[in-house]
Amino acid sequence: MIGQIKTLDDFDFESKTVIVRLDLNTPTDPSTGEFIEDRRMRSHLPTLEELSDKKAKVVCMAHQGRAGEPQFTELENHANHISDLLGKNVEFVESVFGNTAKTAIKNLSDGEILLLNNVRIYSEEALNRPADVQAKSLLVKNLAPLCDIFVNDAFGTAHRSHASVVGFAHVLPSCAGRLMESEIRALSEIVEDPKKPLLLILGGAKVQESIRIIQKMISGPVEKILTGGILANVFLAAKGYRLGDPSIEYIRGRKLISCIDEARKILDGHSDKIVTPLDVALDQNGERVEIPVSELPQSYSILDVGQKTLKEYEGEVGEAGTVFFNGALGYYESPEFSKGTEYIIKSIADSGCFSVIGGGDTVAAARNLKVEDKLTHVSTGGKASIDFIAGARMPAIEALKDSCKIHR
Repeated sequence: MIGQIKTLDDFDFESKTVIVRLDLNTPTDPSTGEFIEDRRMRSHLPTLEELSDKKAKVVCMAHQGRAGEPQFTELENHANHISDLLGKNVEFVESVFGNTAKTAIKNLSDGEILLLNNVRIYSEEALNRPADVQAKSLLVKNLAPLCDIFVNDAFGTAHRSHASVVGFAHVLPSCAGRLMESEIRALSEIVEDPKKPLLLILGGAKVQESIRIIQKMISGPVEKILTGGILANVFLAAKGYRLGDPSIEYIRGRKLISCIDEARKILDGHSDKIVTPLDVALDQNGERVEIPVSELPQSYSILDVGQKTLKEYEGEVGEAGTVFFNGALGYYESPEFSKGTEYIIKSIADSGCFSVIGGGDTVAAARNLKVEDKLTHVSTGGKASIDFIAGARMPAIEALKDSCKIHR
C-alpha cells in the first residue's frame, strides 16, 4: 500500500511552507494538566526533525480531547514539551486560522516550526465528510493558500475524515510523514504477506472492532486468535458459559449482547481457530483469585485471564512467525489484573517473531516493561490500527492516494 502514496523522500522541502497534521492527543492529569505520558509526541519527532533539517517552514496542526470534555485544552503545553524533546523552539500560536495564525505562518523562516492551537476549537473539524467537501471548509480555505505541501503524520486519526485530516490533501501536493509511513508498512505486512504462522491476540473492551478483525481474517492465513478482556467474556458466553451477574451486566451495559450472536456464528465455522481462556482471574473484594472456567458463574467480576491460560498463550506465541496484539487481556489499570497483559508482552518480546502491538494499555505495558525495542512495531493508533487490519476504509490514507492522482 505504501507504494500508492508519496513519502518525505518524494519532495524537496527547502524554503517550502509545509502544513503537517500530527496526533498529539495525550492523556493528562485532570488536577495538574501535566502529561501522563508523551508517547505520541515522541513518535512525531523523526518527521519534525527531518523537515526542519531540510529547511522547511513547518506549520503543525493537532487536536487534544473533544469539546466539553476535561481533556479538551489548548496546545501551548504541547508546544513547550515538543520544544524540549526536539531541543528546538516550537512557537505556539493561539489561533487556528485567524489573522494571528496567518501572520505567524508568513513570518516563518527556513527550519522553523510552529504549532497552531487545537483544531477542534473550530467546531466544523468534528464533522466527518468527504475530502472534496472538507477542501471547502474554512480551515482549508484559510490555510492552504499559505502552504506548499501537506504532510499527514497522524496515523491515530487515519480512520477519520475530518478537515485537517483529508481536506488539505485534496488541494495540496501531499505525502505521509515518517510515522504514518512506518505504520502503513508494518500493518500492511500483517494483512498482505505475514510470516506464518500468523497469530492474533485480541483483548480490551472494543469488542465490535475486534469481531470485525476476526470476521475479515478468520478465513485467511491466521493460524489462531487468542482472546482476552471483554472479548474473551463474549466468546465464553457464546460457547455457553454463564459468566455471573457482574460480568454479563457489563456486557449488557455496553450493549454488546449482539456481539455474542456474532461470536456464535464465528465459532460455528471456525471454532478451531478461536482460543478462549482456560481459567480467569476474579476480583474478590480487591483480591485476585483464579478459577477454571468450569467453575463459572461467579458473583465477582472477571478481570483477567489466569495462569493456565497464559502458559497456553505463551506456547502459541513461541510457535508464531507474526503476532498482532491489540487490547489488554485484563483490567490493566489495576496492578493485580495487569499480570496477564504484561506476561504476554514479555513472551512476544522474547520470541523474536515479527510483532505489532497497538492499543493504549497494551502499548503502556510494553513501555513500562521497557521492551519496546524488542518489538517490531508499536502502533500509535488504537482504533486506527484495528480498522486497518479489519480492512475498513481509512480516509486519511485514501486522501493521500487521491492526492497523488490530483497533483501529478
